[in-house]
Amino acid sequence: MTFAPEDLGTILVVGAHPDDETFLASGLLAAAVRAEQRVATVTATRGEEGSFDEERWPTAELGGVRETEMLAGLAVLGVTDHTWLDYYDGTCAQVSLEEGTKRVRAHIERLAPDTVLTFGPDGMTGHPDHKAVCAWTTAAFVDVGKPGATLHYATNTREWADEFAPVMNQFNVFMEPGTPPITPIEDLSIAYTLPADILELKLAAIECHLSQTEGMLEAFGRDFFRKGMATEYFRPADD
Repeated sequence: MTFAPEDLGTILVVGAHPDDETFLASGLLAAAVRAEQRVATVTATRGEEGSFDEERWPTAELGGVRETEMLAGLAVLGVTDHTWLDYYDGTCAQVSLEEGTKRVRAHIERLAPDTVLTFGPDGMTGHPDHKAVCAWTTAAFVDVGKPGATLHYATNTREWADEFAPVMNQFNVFMEPGTPPITPIEDLSIAYTLPADILELKLAAIECHLSQTEGMLEAFGRDFFRKGMATEYFRPADD
């Protein structure tokens, strides 16, 4: 199965932390920017609680570090429309559905996207912030998504999960049983295999998030990411 990013029209990605858009959809975003489509990202938090090294990246300073990393990564992809929702990392599940939905709804109304990309109810990794962002985005899309627009949840195939998830779990990437989510190939709505030049942009964007990816890059090597990040998968939200 192949998918052309230009088929997606105007794209909005809603994530919970800096780097969510990079891992889930940066190939699609870079290709869409290249095709002169409108692309926007919304991020709920600055990932303040995600330090892997308190000496180099103390929690008290990590939000600023990750903001800088994200803006650098978006610049690599050519994405210029980005908004922070300014929630604190790890607190999204405490935000009321009404409030979170209202915040995302404003961006769907502003952009009138043809395609909205986010986490599924599983949160991809099981992270509560990811799950909350899914709930907000889904409710907002149901409220104000324009006719013909589509909402898609990030997923993986069984083949991908079998090969890459056990390696990535050396860093506890997938936090809960049942993650990463698995979708049969025939049930995917998007399966985008990144061309070589777009894949290199994605890898460069991943490397911008040094506070989060340095350990894995050193442990697994760049070629592991080149292979593991080569395809981006989404399923229809209404399945």
